Amino acid sequence: MARLTLLVVAVLAAVATAFVPASTPLARSATALPVKIKVEVGEGEPIESALRRFKREVNKSGHLMDLRYKRYFENSQERKKRKIVQARFRKRMERMQARRMRQQRT
Repeated sequence: MARLTLLVVAVLAAVATAFVPASTPLARSATALPVKIKVEVGEGEPIESALRRFKREVNKSGHLMDLRYKRYFENSQERKKRKIVQARFRKRMERMQARRMRQQRT
């Protein structure tokens, strides 16, 4: 159990530092985020399923996307364009999900 927790913490540290620019020191850079993601691992649970749940939690938290966007300076016009593209994609996914739900009901 302790080894698994240590492994999860090590994976999180590796993932968090993977998107830090190489020119800045790793100690408290501008892209550092307070990440507090925990995954409880049950007795006898395979490490693969725990890692899968951990990756899902990291993706849901949005920390990696924030780090990717903060890696380089993004002015307000670029940020606005990115937000518009994200909103368009989100609306498209919502429409697809609504269509699937309607098809399941019929």
